[in-house]
Amino acid sequence: MPELILNHRSDAQTRLIWALCIASIVVYINLYTVQGMLPSIAENFGVSGAQATLVLSVTSFTLAFSLLFYAVLSDRIGRLAPIVLSLWLLAASNILLVFAQTFDDLLMVRLLQGILLAAVPAISMAYFKEQLAPSFMLKAAAVYIMANSMGGIAGRIFGGLMAQNLSWQSSMGLVFVVTLIGVALVTYLLPRKEIKPSVIKQKVSLLRKVKQDIDGFMFHLSDPQMRLAYMVGGLAFMMMVNQFSFIQLHIMAEPYGLSRFNATLIFLCYSSGTFASYLSAKWIMRYGSMPLFRVALCLMVAGTSLTLVDTLAAIVIGFLISACGFFLTHSCCNSFVAIRATSHRAKATSLYLCCYYLGASLGGPYLMLFWHKAEWNGVVVGSMTLLALLLVAIWRLGIHQQHAADVSIAD
Repeated sequence: MPELILNHRSDAQTRLIWALCIASIVVYINLYTVQGMLPSIAENFGVSGAQATLVLSVTSFTLAFSLLFYAVLSDRIGRLAPIVLSLWLLAASNILLVFAQTFDDLLMVRLLQGILLAAVPAISMAYFKEQLAPSFMLKAAAVYIMANSMGGIAGRIFGGLMAQNLSWQSSMGLVFVVTLIGVALVTYLLPRKEIKPSVIKQKVSLLRKVKQDIDGFMFHLSDPQMRLAYMVGGLAFMMMVNQFSFIQLHIMAEPYGLSRFNATLIFLCYSSGTFASYLSAKWIMRYGSMPLFRVALCLMVAGTSLTLVDTLAAIVIGFLISACGFFLTHSCCNSFVAIRATSHRAKATSLYLCCYYLGASLGGPYLMLFWHKAEWNGVVVGSMTLLALLLVAIWRLGIHQQHAADVSIAD
């Protein structure tokens, strides 16, 4: 009988990992498909290529702050219902994109989608920590982040293919169908039973609940190590995701002159990040987060610098190196936050991801200023400024870690 119970639990854990990884792929396909369609969007809606990057920025902005809402909601009613409901509404929202007539219409729907996209990333890590055995946790987190990367790659290449071969309406109709299939599969796989957060069993006033939520967020924001981890993730994503937007414009121009679809193939460079994410759990357990943060920073500096060499091969190699460094940083941040959060887990994760996606939303307009001044060379200068700030954040986090270790030894 104990063995039967153990096998049943293992099966439920496996289903949960599969479900949340597929949900993640669905979310990131919906988030990043438009990034692979930027030249097509610019042409279809009569805006510049640089302005078209706003379709990603506005979604990242509403996604960032919606994460905090879902963290509170899932602590109240559980993890399952918000994920399932938001995914079905996300599928339905793609119908609105089919009928978008102006660029403003497009931005409004993308703002709405940012709210719906937030549920899965806000809840998943807390869901894992509550439902999975400790031995599963790091591995599940690594596989989940790998799924993020796969969804990002698939969405962007999918977008490039559609932009090359389909009209805007047909493209969005196809996104609707793909999303619908993915959401149905997630709904089928998610275990129906979950460990409910104990907070929802308490009978307290609305004012008291609000105070508990604020206290939960402040608990993590008062931790200097958490604040620095949030800053590291935000700065890294602020640079990386928006570099991929502007590099398409760069390699479509002379002397490269790539077609729309061929330009989107640069997103295959995310594959190095997928590989790094897969190995990150083993590396974190062997070396710890701090050495990996430093290695990842060096990779991002080296990769970004290499893109200044005026050949397509150098650009591709540079992005492969940078993507590896970025996803290693993201994996370390995710694991650091999940392990350090002993209470208010969903709030800890949502604060990290809020900073992460807020970085993405601010990075587009920030790097656009450098693009208008000096095109890709300007983007590299703007990126190096962000990497300098990232260096300071990692250095400060290392000081706090060393101080904590010294205090532990003294005790």
